[in-house]
Amino acid sequence: MMSYWDYGFTLLAIVILSSYHIWLLWKTHHQPLSTAIGLSRRIRKIWVKQIIAENQALLAIQTLRNWTMAATLLSSTAILIALGILNVAFVTESEPELAKLIDYLGYPSENFWLLKLITLSSDFFFAFFNFILAIRYYNHVGFIITVSGHEEANIGVESVTKILQRGANHYTLGMRGYYFSIPLSLWLFGSIWLLVGSLLLIVILLRLDRFV
Repeated sequence: MMSYWDYGFTLLAIVILSSYHIWLLWKTHHQPLSTAIGLSRRIRKIWVKQIIAENQALLAIQTLRNWTMAATLLSSTAILIALGILNVAFVTESEPELAKLIDYLGYPSENFWLLKLITLSSDFFFAFFNFILAIRYYNHVGFIITVSGHEEANIGVESVTKILQRGANHYTLGMRGYYFSIPLSLWLFGSIWLLVGSLLLIVILLRLDRFV
């Protein structure tokens, strides 16, 4: 079973993280240039226009290759971590003594410990799924951006930009999965550490989401 402290701190951490990202979505939608996400979208749109206008196909492929390599590394790491955590969940019979010692306010529960591990593993599976989707869209852009100037292709700047933005959105979501792993990892040591990790993450994101 869970104590009232576990319920309270866990719920508060969820509310804090959810509220921040709801505010970020609103800010990005209404004041896009005030956030790193909105500004990056504007820069990518200008980049596509310039690449097509100046016929810089080689530069486009090199840039897309760098993005794809980064997404590949992050997706591979995410799936390995996710499977490793699942392995721990299957072979661990109870919560480790270290976690019990640090969890001052929690109530030892084997089911709750397994829930924490599964949640953390799911977070990395979420990151993995988004990174492989980012790779998919980047590969599409690599093909269509080189033929966008041909009449037969019937592909304009807006079409290329839309696909690139989709890939970038999935890349951003994948990175959010890595960011969320900070408080979720601390959650293994107790709900109060989940709350501390969530507050720490918000402080970091407040800066990251304001500057590119």
